[in-house]
Amino acid sequence: MTQDLSHIDAQNNPTMVDVSGKTATVRTAVAQTRVQLPPAVQDALLDGDIQSKKGPVFHTAIIAGVMAAKKTHDLIPFCHPLPLEKCDIEIQVDAAKHLLIQCRCQVLAKTGVEMEALTGASVAALTVYDMCKALSHDIIIGPTQLLEKTGGKTDHKKT
Repeated sequence: MTQDLSHIDAQNNPTMVDVSGKTATVRTAVAQTRVQLPPAVQDALLDGDIQSKKGPVFHTAIIAGVMAAKKTHDLIPFCHPLPLEKCDIEIQVDAAKHLLIQCRCQVLAKTGVEMEALTGASVAALTVYDMCKALSHDIIIGPTQLLEKTGGKTDHKKT
């Protein structure tokens, strides 16, 4: 099985994937995470955001998610540093007053941006938790998943 893993070399040592021979193409990825808000946090929703002593929760989460996506290579050992050309985070409140956080990333590069999109969505969700934990610690984050990726060898779209 280890021979199928991209970050394990022939000697079973961890390694960064060599992308030097690849051609740069436009790569996109969309990731999503769900944040289940308990009633105490749901009650704080007003005009599409939550105002806390730390500031507007959703706006802060969007900024934190973009910052994290840009720093993914500092957080995950074998991720290549990528010059993100686009990173958008959208936070929607569903009918149950839970959050859907989507992060869409795009780059012209030799490797994909899935990890950046997943990191952006995850850190945005963690920021919501951090800013709302004074109201309740019963916030649940997840699932987090890749919805779509384009560019590279294969495209992927969650069905």
